[in-house]
Amino acid sequence: MSDATVNNLQPKASEVAPALKVRSYWQTVGYRLRYDYMTLFFGFVVILIILSAIFAPLLAPMDPYQSSMLNRLKPIGYKDFILGTDELGRDILSRILYGGRISLTMGILPVFIATVIGGLLGIIAGFVGGRTNMTIMRIMDVFYAFPSILLAVAISGALGGGIFNGMMSLTLVFIPPLCRVAETATSQVRNLDFVEAARATGASTFSIIRVHILGNVLGPILIYSSSLVSVSILIASGLSFLGLGVTPPEPDWGLMLNTLRQAIYIQPVICALPGVAILVTSICFNLVSDGLRSAMDVRM
Repeated sequence: MSDATVNNLQPKASEVAPALKVRSYWQTVGYRLRYDYMTLFFGFVVILIILSAIFAPLLAPMDPYQSSMLNRLKPIGYKDFILGTDELGRDILSRILYGGRISLTMGILPVFIATVIGGLLGIIAGFVGGRTNMTIMRIMDVFYAFPSILLAVAISGALGGGIFNGMMSLTLVFIPPLCRVAETATSQVRNLDFVEAARATGASTFSIIRVHILGNVLGPILIYSSSLVSVSILIASGLSFLGLGVTPPEPDWGLMLNTLRQAIYIQPVICALPGVAILVTSICFNLVSDGLRSAMDVRM
């Protein structure tokens, strides 16, 4: 067969199929989220809620602490009060905007601190194993003897009211479950081939955890911690409702529910507005967490 015939049989450069572009893990997660319109929508709502709390001084039409006995329990749309007034004549919209600052702080910050502490303890327990694992996990199991809400109420009651003590109680409540998730994920990864290969090359324990373990357990930890934000907001609001969290006259959604419950037969719609804020925020965080779990393909 002549060379000309061989050249004619070979495919031309324009006819060769292009090589498939391989996405990294995080590029795949971003690609999935890009077409998950429900998660994007509720994520946008979460961003709006957070921004409204951050820029509350610019968005609030009135001073949230200014009271007026002449304007007590006014309905929605009364004069300049877009969402009415509370039992002391304070603007409901302004207090909800400012209350978002406290409620979101008590919802996000304790979960973040618990993720760092609980995740670190869980990774150490799962990687080292033996007596270290037993000691850490048995201490965590003590907290599982109590429901999270009752444990938070007990710790807050012992420490006293206030934002700081409320966040501390929530942090202590969330450390054990996050430690359990991190320990379980680490135990599944520590004996895999790439970890054994890293040990064989003489890599240090810190290097193995940082490079090989953390990248494989970070997904489950982040997904579970994101699902705890809504729980944290609900428990924090419950503590304020019981008088164990934020103290008056600070605006907080749970505290607003407590102070407005006496007027539920006079202005039921006004009394329900802080609860609506809690409900919408919790649902949005939950749905965003579910979308992230689907995108990261994490099975809890």
